[in-house]
Amino acid sequence: MFLIGQYDSPFVRRVAIALRLYGLAFEHRPWSTFGDADRIAPYNPLRRVPTLVLDDGEALIESTIILDYLDELVGEAKAMLPRSGAERRKHLRLCALASGLGDKAVSLLYERVLRKEQLALWVERCQAQISDVLGVLEAERAKVTTPYWLGDRIGHADIVVACVVRFTREAHPQLFDVSRYPALSAHAERCEALAPFKEIVQPLAPPKG
Repeated sequence: MFLIGQYDSPFVRRVAIALRLYGLAFEHRPWSTFGDADRIAPYNPLRRVPTLVLDDGEALIESTIILDYLDELVGEAKAMLPRSGAERRKHLRLCALASGLGDKAVSLLYERVLRKEQLALWVERCQAQISDVLGVLEAERAKVTTPYWLGDRIGHADIVVACVVRFTREAHPQLFDVSRYPALSAHAERCEALAPFKEIVQPLAPPKG
């Protein structure tokens, strides 16, 4: 199977890191949604990443769907997300908050680099959403005493939070003050010290308007 997308996307990166942690072999095709949109289209008509193409040609789109498939593939004992119950809902909520934060951080970046005249209302809204979600995640992570968010094992929420924190810090350094988010910063540093995070990383290279 092969994974389409560049590793400066927090969503592509979270999938690639999960694949590596699961010990699943994959080929990486670092196609850009801007420069390589026509190459992506046959696999994903939305021309979005990540897209994971399986050995039989089936193409999975959106990181949540891809990770759900990977969890099923490796089995419940290895899966980084509980299959049911309150723990699953907690994990999914964290993933949803972090993914939403990533979406807003990407949107705000595109607004800055692709529009000659930024829409102030949209910029202010994105900044408020980013700040509010960071505040919620910081408060919740500060209460956790285990190495990872929901215990001693790394999970999908840990991965996506770390990937989104890195992206936000690189794309919008003015919105991420380490002194304001010490728990999130420590969480990200713990994850980034792991071998898959060190291997699967790419400096941010935003599109040019």
